[in-house]
Amino acid sequence: MYAIIETGGKQYKVSEGDMLYIEKIEAEDGKVEFDKVLAVSTEDGLKIGKPYVEKAKVTALVEKNGKAKKILVFKYKAKKTYKKMQGHRQPYTKVKIEKISL
Repeated sequence: MYAIIETGGKQYKVSEGDMLYIEKIEAEDGKVEFDKVLAVSTEDGLKIGKPYVEKAKVTALVEKNGKAKKILVFKYKAKKTYKKMQGHRQPYTKVKIEKISL
């Protein structure tokens, strides 16, 4: 059984027991529910929502909040004295999928 959820402007295919790194959400260590479920696979077949499946929820456990590795953004113009270096660390939330329910 799997589901397709939407969070942080992105879509993820999840199954029970999966670990995900998603865009940061305002949730401390504990449980969080995703109710924007686009599709759910069951024994009967695939249920697709318009745009979301009614009464479908995905329950997850928040493992930790953190920041990804730093990436460097370097801007440079040839034959000019223009150089600019900037770093960025994207915040994320690590979650473990516990239950998919209809």
